[in-house]
Amino acid sequence: MERADEKILKILNEMKDKTREPLSITDGPIKIGDQYYEFEEASFFNQRLFVQLPKDFIDMEEKHKKIKYPHEQRPEIIKTEGTGAINFTFSQLDEELSDYWVKELTNGMRDVIKKTNPSNVFYTTEVESVNGKQIGYFEFKGSAIDGFIYNIMYFLAVDGKTLMGTFTCHYKDQPQWRDIAFQVIRSIQTAEIREQEVLP
Repeated sequence: MERADEKILKILNEMKDKTREPLSITDGPIKIGDQYYEFEEASFFNQRLFVQLPKDFIDMEEKHKKIKYPHEQRPEIIKTEGTGAINFTFSQLDEELSDYWVKELTNGMRDVIKKTNPSNVFYTTEVESVNGKQIGYFEFKGSAIDGFIYNIMYFLAVDGKTLMGTFTCHYKDQPQWRDIAFQVIRSIQTAEIREQEVLP
């Protein structure tokens, strides 16, 4: 027979489960650090790429782009929380790519960045099947003027061309944002796959 204190503990645990913060970006507002963020689908490149992003994130201002990304080949799309500390970027490159070559491109880009800056610390390198597409990614810690930066760089083929995405935040914010950033990457869908799904 279940004891009274066990029953109370069971009820408390059930209540805790009901009031627990959502862990998925598709389950409504989610707490990251001290703030709540609501995610919604955004589309880019003439509605060829779809991805879940925080509703409050805005396009980075041109003057801030030049400071944050001083090289001329800066990302086409930079979505930021406002201060420039947390960014999702997207670039369509004029290089042909198929799913078959995603792994080779991912490893090649990781090796280039390793050689360019040997002080970077690299973590996971992986290729995943996401909504009918192969997405290759690697994550690493790099240094910047204001401290260490956590980076995820990823690649996929969109309409036969290379799509490069990145996520960056201060390394101290990595524990709060890493899982969220990967949820964003795994939310990616392409128009070509959606069009195949509606074909008879």
